[in-house]
Amino acid sequence: MTTGAAGPAEADRGEKGGVRTALAGLTTRGRSFLAAGVAAAICAYVLGQPDLLRVGLLLAALPLVCAAVVYRTRYRVAGSRRLSPARVPAGSEARVHLRMDNVSRLPTGLLMLQDRVPYVLGPRPRFVLDRVEAGGRREVSYRVRSDLRGRYPLGPLQLRLNDPFGMCELTRSFSTYDTLTVVPRVEALPPVRLGGEAKGYGDGRQRSLALAGEDDAIPRGYRYGDDLRRVHWRSTARYGELMVRREEQPQRSRCTVLLDTRGLAHRGAGPDSAFEWAVSGAASVLVHMLERGFSVRLLTDTGSSVPGEGAEGFAGSGEGSADAAGLMMDTLAVIDHSDGTGLSPAYDVLRGGNEGLLVAFLGDLDEEEAAVAAKMRQRSGGAVAFLLDGDGWVREPHDVPHPVNGHQERLRMLREAGWTAVSVPRGAPLDELWRQADRERSGVVTAGGPSGRGAGS
Repeated sequence: MTTGAAGPAEADRGEKGGVRTALAGLTTRGRSFLAAGVAAAICAYVLGQPDLLRVGLLLAALPLVCAAVVYRTRYRVAGSRRLSPARVPAGSEARVHLRMDNVSRLPTGLLMLQDRVPYVLGPRPRFVLDRVEAGGRREVSYRVRSDLRGRYPLGPLQLRLNDPFGMCELTRSFSTYDTLTVVPRVEALPPVRLGGEAKGYGDGRQRSLALAGEDDAIPRGYRYGDDLRRVHWRSTARYGELMVRREEQPQRSRCTVLLDTRGLAHRGAGPDSAFEWAVSGAASVLVHMLERGFSVRLLTDTGSSVPGEGAEGFAGSGEGSADAAGLMMDTLAVIDHSDGTGLSPAYDVLRGGNEGLLVAFLGDLDEEEAAVAAKMRQRSGGAVAFLLDGDGWVREPHDVPHPVNGHQERLRMLREAGWTAVSVPRGAPLDELWRQADRERSGVVTAGGPSGRGAGS
């Protein structure tokens, strides 16, 4: 939830002041009264009619006085905006609360409030506020919704001030604005066992031992704050100083989510496109793995990751897991197609060491890129690939499938390399594919043991 406010002085920043601004706000009625007053005054002077002169002065003075009052009133109005929530999934609604405060000692006239919003969030909201008493306030709200992820500015807030006679109308813009972040949709995934095998990164015995901690055979010197119950008395007697047993630091299971953002690998556009499905799938896996306590990392084909992400990724099941999920969702909210042509930059990042579980969302692959993806399996304890069928996503239901389709060949190459490779048809639900990947991996383990090659682990 965020707030944005603009004080009375900020509302007029950058605007021309003085009489010219006030006169420019005269309405048709105000200009008519002013013109009639001037005409009456001229006629009174020519005809020598003092009574007509008084009428003309009254007609001319009324819009000028109204303009002066409105011009002064506009410095005494403060506005604020509050988003609830400030981060919302695509397709969901957020509510925007607007608040207007009259900080002057005089009541205002009729106020017309308008907020600027991008067209993808819906029509521009407009409100009419009745007379606001001195020190009073008015609150209104409206809803925004977008099927497209992204970061959308809201504001600045615009306010039209009218006098009670409708002689003058001034439009002022506040200087502040807020940002609504529309993040990808996140699907709840079932808790299947897709962790790495025999390398301390999955849910097996190695992970349990690492989380419990084991004593190192080599003691170290006592430090202030060490538990005296861990004093190693034999080493203390040998070295002549307090020595304590080392406790192995827990090793957290790791998961890397690889998102293929190459523009040439994804066809189509819009919220139902293959690329948007891949972004939503990556977000779902990242959140799911964080909730399971994995250290997660988001990696793209360009080799880039989330700003602020450590070498081990973001840790889950901790106080900062919600902040970590927020950072990754913010990154995925604005991620777009890259100009890259291959997966080699991502492979260069992965080849630095064992990455635990690797979950990849891949677009169309040629033979060369499929070979690069196959080599990534060697750097992970387990590898799951969701390969999107590009032809299936852009083909209409009544279209005849193209006879030459390398999609199945790419699936075969990944599976032979040890991946659990799953084909993603158009509009397939991720939770079903997640279960399918678990079944394929379980089938391989049952048939050939953990070292079997087919769908991978």
